[in-house]
Amino acid sequence: MTTPVVIDFWADWCQPCKTLSPTLENLAAEGGGSWVLVKVDVDANPRLSQALQIQSIPTVMAVIKGQLMEGFQGAIGEAEARQFIAAVLQAGGVEPGAGPAGEAGPPIDPRLEAADDDQMAAGDLTAAKALYEQVLVDLPNDPVAKSGIAQADLLLRIDGVDLAAAVSDADAAPDDVAAQTLAADSELVQGEAPAAFARLIRAVRRTAGDDRDAARKHLLKLFEVASPDDPAVAKARRDLASALF
Repeated sequence: MTTPVVIDFWADWCQPCKTLSPTLENLAAEGGGSWVLVKVDVDANPRLSQALQIQSIPTVMAVIKGQLMEGFQGAIGEAEARQFIAAVLQAGGVEPGAGPAGEAGPPIDPRLEAADDDQMAAGDLTAAKALYEQVLVDLPNDPVAKSGIAQADLLLRIDGVDLAAAVSDADAAPDDVAAQTLAADSELVQGEAPAAFARLIRAVRRTAGDDRDAARKHLLKLFEVASPDDPAVAKARRDLASALF
């Protein structure tokens, strides 16, 4: 199970942000690792903010089991913030204060913490990916590192992409695998994992040869972004097997 992530979109000039951000930071420290706070400066990361269609700040979103979930806009009080975090933890199947992934577990590799809390938060996706890859050299099956690389790759692929146009273009060209993979990325980053998975499974059914293999491999990459126990992933794996065999 992946640890829920709360994303705080802010800027130095934003006065309400100066009220909300410390509240979230305090709650994250209090949470004992049961969820992760990522702060994104919209001025330093304009393309990421545009891709996620951030209209005003502060805006808070959550990533739960690999899916982007809507949060709220504007500053809220501590009581409301606690309610929001409680809802995030409940949706992620994590007990408050239970630590990463809801279990005590071994200490977190400091490279993973640096990738999550420093590089990803700063929008340096390439640096974050490099740290995750370092971990995989030592721990080839580390699920957090694998998921981190998949998430960084996803955000790099959709950097500067008009998400709505990508989906519209793919709908108009169902046999164009490149268009289908970009549309699936766009749907996944907007929290529409079932639609993204179904799109690529349709591409697998419609195509053959290299195109079919490209669609299949891209779908497997998207599975790594989501939690392995996500029902949408389980269903998509079954549908993929049916499409292949």
